[in-house]
Amino acid sequence: MALVVSATVYAGDMTRDNGSPVGDNENSQTAGPEGPTLLQDSQLVEKLQRFDRERIPERVVHARGTGAYGEFVADTDISDLTMAKVFIPGTHTPVFVRFSTVMGYRGSPEQARDPRGFATKFYTGQGNWDLVGINWPIFFIRDAIKFPDFVHANKPSAVTGVQDANLAFDFFAHTPEATNMLTHLYSDEGMPDSYRHMDGFGVHAFKFVNAQGEVHYVKFHWKSEQGIHGIRPQDLPGSIGKDWNLMSNDLYSALKRGDDPKWDLYIQVLKPEDLDKFDYDALDDTKVWTTVPERKIGTLTLNRVPDNYFETTEESAFAPSRMVPGIEPSEDRMLQGRMFSYADTQMYRLGPNFNDLPINRPRVPVVNNNQDGAMNSGDRKGEVNYEPSTLNEIAQDPKYKYVQTPLKGTTQQAAIHKTLNFRQAGEYYESLSSQEKADLVTALSADLNHVTNDDNKYTMLSYFYKADADYGSRLAAATHADLSQVKTRAAALGDN
Repeated sequence: MALVVSATVYAGDMTRDNGSPVGDNENSQTAGPEGPTLLQDSQLVEKLQRFDRERIPERVVHARGTGAYGEFVADTDISDLTMAKVFIPGTHTPVFVRFSTVMGYRGSPEQARDPRGFATKFYTGQGNWDLVGINWPIFFIRDAIKFPDFVHANKPSAVTGVQDANLAFDFFAHTPEATNMLTHLYSDEGMPDSYRHMDGFGVHAFKFVNAQGEVHYVKFHWKSEQGIHGIRPQDLPGSIGKDWNLMSNDLYSALKRGDDPKWDLYIQVLKPEDLDKFDYDALDDTKVWTTVPERKIGTLTLNRVPDNYFETTEESAFAPSRMVPGIEPSEDRMLQGRMFSYADTQMYRLGPNFNDLPINRPRVPVVNNNQDGAMNSGDRKGEVNYEPSTLNEIAQDPKYKYVQTPLKGTTQQAAIHKTLNFRQAGEYYESLSSQEKADLVTALSADLNHVTNDDNKYTMLSYFYKADADYGSRLAAATHADLSQVKTRAAALGDN
């Protein structure tokens, strides 16, 4: 018989909004005894956010979405790595998954040269856990401070309202770390023909913490059991003309006929002392852990179309800060920013009580002192809306405190030291078949040919040449560029 984990947060225990138990509600997480408060203290940030909004739009990104219900079944004992009970073998956890495109508005064609969102909400017995990723294991930028600029450059022009390759590649010409992601994006797999026919990734490294307080760094990979299929560049216009809702229609048609799609969840694991053994920064989200083996730990099955699009797909709110005991954030700079930004944008979009909406509500009791605000449908009782108190004490279990992380160095604003911006892009290019290489050059050169600024065009070509000489040479030919100038610029980039 399948084991279903019941709620392990008991009445009287203090929790965060996602139902996850609070370890310490009186002391903020700091960088050492004398150091500043850390942005990653989600309990502090969430508590202040809710307080700030006690007195009450389309998503900026990932507006075009498709959602489905399902369940995750754990099948491997990884208690040596994490105390998260969602991973107890045999556990069935309800989930809601939202697939999406990134830059398009709601109702835009789904066949866009765009990453695909793959966000999973696990309704666990310890509160909600959101694994918010995309269909690639990497991203364009490595620091969240650049995210608004990345989106602005790739969204429609602020003047014309039309997307412009000149703006996008003006940004990318000054962002060499995007070379790897761009190479993936313009491949055939960068244009999936179905949400069922793509993988998903958590992108960032996260921390697993076991019952003994031991830490491992992990990455998550949803591997499609349906296989991976993409649309070739020459087939794209016909696909859009035939059905620009192709991916949603395909998913829902499969679910309605009982062809439930499945993804196996794999993890990669590193010990903390192994992070510095690579010639790149292991927490850089523009890199993959190429030499670290994967291990299967469970399977996701989608099995139901939601009854109401707005109340599920539109009102669903995902945030990487929604974690449960045994899962914590790594020091990945992009993840650290997303920890704040995603929760904050959902609070702006849906109001401070968005976790009370049925699609976002944890399946465990939520016990905290948050109150009032727009659309509050909670049932908090009594006049003691603060803590500590002798009148109505709520329990806090020290075993749920954040794991202690050693620190070194000083506060700074500086780029990471081991950038290695181009090599993995070249390795990915070399892994492609002859047809896939040709399709990549066709798709990427089509957009590069719209770039009218020669300096940006040649800078981009030098990045791709630095990644792989054949790759750069073929792109130079396809964009009618001077190869000698491309080579000169690539040589000036220094070590890969």
